[in-house]
Amino acid sequence: MKIGFRRVMAGLLIVCMGGLTAPLPALAGIVGTDTVVAGVERERLASLLERSDVRARLESLGVDATHAKARVAALSDTEAAQLAAQMDQLPAGGDLLGAALLVFLVLLATDIMGYTKIFPFTRSVR
Repeated sequence: MKIGFRRVMAGLLIVCMGGLTAPLPALAGIVGTDTVVAGVERERLASLLERSDVRARLESLGVDATHAKARVAALSDTEAAQLAAQMDQLPAGGDLLGAALLVFLVLLATDIMGYTKIFPFTRSVR
């Protein structure tokens, strides 16, 4: 009696395991370069929204970060590419004139205080 039960169980396991390893159809297609590039650009835009300084600026403008993420996800491929291209053209740290003016003022102040001697037209207070 035990031999029959073991055979039935073994046969049942073989049938079950055979059904699990049935070949599944593979579907493949060509992915266009535009789709891949737009996906990368969309990921870059989404990662930009994850930054705390960007999130704080959006909140100061009254935009919820979750809504902004949803809007980026809803962009078409061409819109995501256009937005990423516009962001690449923006200056990275603000205007260069402001940074140069700040450096000039700091050097002028250190020259007047006597720590450096860069500009010949200043006199040190020391």
